Amino acid sequence: MPLSLPAGLTLYFCRHGETEANVQKRFQGRTRDTPLTSKGREQARSIAHVLVAQASDIAALSYVSSPLPRACTTMEIVLTELKLPQNRFTTDPRLQEIDLGIWDGLTDAEARALDPAMFERRSHDKWDVRVPGGENYADVAARAESWVADLTADTFAVSHGAFTRILRGLFNGLGWKQMSDLEETQGVLFRAQGSTVVQVSSPN
Repeated sequence: MPLSLPAGLTLYFCRHGETEANVQKRFQGRTRDTPLTSKGREQARSIAHVLVAQASDIAALSYVSSPLPRACTTMEIVLTELKLPQNRFTTDPRLQEIDLGIWDGLTDAEARALDPAMFERRSHDKWDVRVPGGENYADVAARAESWVADLTADTFAVSHGAFTRILRGLFNGLGWKQMSDLEETQGVLFRAQGSTVVQVSSPN
């Protein structure tokens, strides 16, 4: 059964802006945070402008971010662009990126070389197979469902690529492979109402 918000509640969410690790095509979980690029900062400013056009009262929104620096920086840029205090947000550990364990900071090729058999197992079952020291999709889905269940006000959230893919998949009732195939888009705002998620801005 698809994930659903209570009637009348709206959730806006996005992935953090582009980071140096994104440019280098490295896995970026929880331990290898890298700064936003200039493009990433511009993506955050763009999100703010789309949010203004979408939300009837930006001052009434609840603002929440993953506690990881790249997400918090994105949120601070959004709030500055909205002319709201930079510290006008809370953090929630449930919004953190999937824990990639020993793969954190590696490229795809480096992760495969580290343990080819593990790489193949995870590629064929991201829902159940955990990277050593990390999480699987089911772990992230449980965090996402718990967080959504606690929402009581219209909210804007900044999270991460795998988290937002899984969240979108939960709203749409997708299987893990369909979730995995969703684009990890940056510079894009999503709006969820009920169990419907729509993209309300385009990538830069």
